[in-house]
Amino acid sequence: MIDWNESPELNITPLVDVMLVLMAILMVTAPTLVYEENIVLPEGTKQTTISKMPELEIRITKEGRVLIKKDSYNLKDFPDNFILYSSTIPKDIPVYIKADKSLEYGDVIFVLKSVKEAGFNKVALETGG
Repeated sequence: MIDWNESPELNITPLVDVMLVLMAILMVTAPTLVYEENIVLPEGTKQTTISKMPELEIRITKEGRVLIKKDSYNLKDFPDNFILYSSTIPKDIPVYIKADKSLEYGDVIFVLKSVKEAGFNKVALETGG
């Protein structure tokens, strides 16, 4: 028999669980949202140009050859040759090292360490992405 005077008990635990999960998702995704305002910059004078800072690019092939511009060096002889090569270059220019991904980590760090020991402070490893 049905008792019409019985009051139902509300179980709000599943509702609270769902709301906590939604709040956690919101807290994780909100910092990654980037709002970009489209703005139109004012036109400036086109007469002045900014001179590009010179840079040095060092490439390391998968065969272990170190290339600087048109010069090629063996990996194990690179530190001595680079010190001679860099004697006429200012030490405050940025140096970018591009290495083949099949090289061992130690070989790339060897070149990085050699460049740092030659007196260059702005040295970066460049990737394809």
